[in-house]
Amino acid sequence: MNHSTVTEFLIVGLTKRPDLQAILFLVLLAIYLVAFLGNTLIVVVIIHNSTLHTPMYILLLALAVVDIICTSSIMPKVLGTMLTSAKTISYGGCLSQLFFFTWSLGAEMVLFTTMAYDRYMAICHPLHYNATMSRHTCVALLGVVMTVATTNAWVHTGLILRLTFCGPNIIDHFFCEIPPLLALSCSPVRVNEVMVYIADIVLAIGDFSLTCVSYGFIIAAILRIRTVEGKRKAFSTCSSHLIVVSLYYSPVIYTYIHPASSYTFEKDKMVAALYTVVTPTLNPIVYSFRNKEMQAGIRKVFAFLTH
Repeated sequence: MNHSTVTEFLIVGLTKRPDLQAILFLVLLAIYLVAFLGNTLIVVVIIHNSTLHTPMYILLLALAVVDIICTSSIMPKVLGTMLTSAKTISYGGCLSQLFFFTWSLGAEMVLFTTMAYDRYMAICHPLHYNATMSRHTCVALLGVVMTVATTNAWVHTGLILRLTFCGPNIIDHFFCEIPPLLALSCSPVRVNEVMVYIADIVLAIGDFSLTCVSYGFIIAAILRIRTVEGKRKAFSTCSSHLIVVSLYYSPVIYTYIHPASSYTFEKDKMVAALYTVVTPTLNPIVYSFRNKEMQAGIRKVFAFLTH
């Protein structure tokens, strides 16, 4: 902060066209409410139902919490800037937003891999599942998720803090993300770009590869199912999981793999919307609401609330 002359940033938003602001505001508000309420419902249902206190649902609970943090660190400010003429965010507010978003980004990627491993053990090694995925293992895996996510967030936020922002302060984006901030820096950003590149390879490409390997073994096990109906249900679940995972990893890998100098703002804003807004909205639908045990848990919660 002592080296920075910029005390606040101006956020352009998703579009510069005033005629689209009202429609875009309603769409984003609807998506945010679906994401926030859907993930909150998952948290309440899993905590309220003791029968859901198993590794699979604990991991789903963690994913819901991460999605709430991800969307809530970005969307309220985005919606606020669309309602008022004040489109600024303070330097500290921008760095806080960056920290929580980067934290949720790292946590979600590791969680996807952990959840894929959990399903691999349940489907491919059912006899060893309870011994392998014990509560102690689940706690240890969540500890790894927290450690990786926090380390990732502190490294990137700390490297941004080292930069000098002395010139333009207009962020051509809808939130404070690493690439547009690097594009505004007056000081060299080579170290930042290298660390982003390393994180992209290790976290994004690495976790995506491990997730795909797990689902590869799962699909191989599904092919050995004798009944056609069993195969259909299993493939339906796996395919929907893989689609959501791909929708998350692909734009993340694309965004962070290229240097800040080649950042194209208009196109990359739309790409960023996929992993900040769309995926957190789809996660409750794909991972939870199609599950019969979750549906039963939701009915219990609503029955409790009505009484």
